[in-house]
Amino acid sequence: MSTLKDHFQSADWKKEKHVPVIEVTDKVKKGEFFDVKVTLGKEVAHPNKTEHHIRWIDVYFFPQGGKFPYHIGKAEFNAHGESTEGPDTSTVYTHHQVVLSFKTDHPGTIYAASYCNIHGLWENSKDIDVL
Repeated sequence: MSTLKDHFQSADWKKEKHVPVIEVTDKVKKGEFFDVKVTLGKEVAHPNKTEHHIRWIDVYFFPQGGKFPYHIGKAEFNAHGESTEGPDTSTVYTHHQVVLSFKTDHPGTIYAASYCNIHGLWENSKDIDVL
């Protein structure tokens, strides 16, 4: 029997449009808030159409030596051009990007997960150090 983790895909975000791109400084200051920006399609654009879009991005932080990751935040993207007139007839579109701020006293790993309505679950991670 498979588990949810078996269905996450990963690749080089410079070649694969579904992989979350995590932008954060490599070293953050202990106890000070810092921004984490997560986007999709930075090098290869991801469609944002009614029939093919990113539905959400989830961000977690797993402190070094910790037992469980912390859920930092989730962004849902719900406007993809759909309207009562039909698919892609609206001019309202959300962009698959989120900026979250948090602070920590411990180094660790930031994880980002995303969901494409056609191609499923994708993940990426980035380590940070604390000064």
